[in-house]
Amino acid sequence: MSDRELSMTGRIVCGMITCGQRTGYDIKRFVDKTTRHFMAISYGQLYPELKRLAEAGLVVGSAAPTGERARTEYALTEAGREALEAWLRSDAELLYELRDEAMLKLFFSDSAPDRRIEIVRAMRARNERKLAELRALEPHAALGPVGPRLTLELGIGMSQWLIEWCEAAERRLASEPEG
Repeated sequence: MSDRELSMTGRIVCGMITCGQRTGYDIKRFVDKTTRHFMAISYGQLYPELKRLAEAGLVVGSAAPTGERARTEYALTEAGREALEAWLRSDAELLYELRDEAMLKLFFSDSAPDRRIEIVRAMRARNERKLAELRALEPHAALGPVGPRLTLELGIGMSQWLIEWCEAAERRLASEPEG
């Protein structure tokens, strides 16, 4: 990857800056409210990436202390904006990676078949909580930009489908002999 190409974390950081999040803390807080449902970052990824982006000339940081607290606000440079737009316009195959420990447990559940239905129930409960979280965001998204609203609709639809799948799997497992 060249200095001007954005890593996945760089894409998130640059995108968050365009959404008005200027400090590392603000970026992380906004990620935790929005994209973490499908693409999260940690502070351990965020600050090294901000440093890399600054060294590559894609963002520029300026001191903006609040009281005695040191704080740096970041802005995209023209090169940073171009890199973000190049990624958005790119036709390269998009990464899709599902990391779900419950699915991993389900995959290996032949080693503990008596736990299988509990695993599916836990998956359903988790998706019900996720659906409630996403539904709580709907009033705010209805007034906001189209991209986040469409993403929220997709997340709601996926959560609903997963709940329905879990319910059907629970019924099937409850009616079948273990094994």
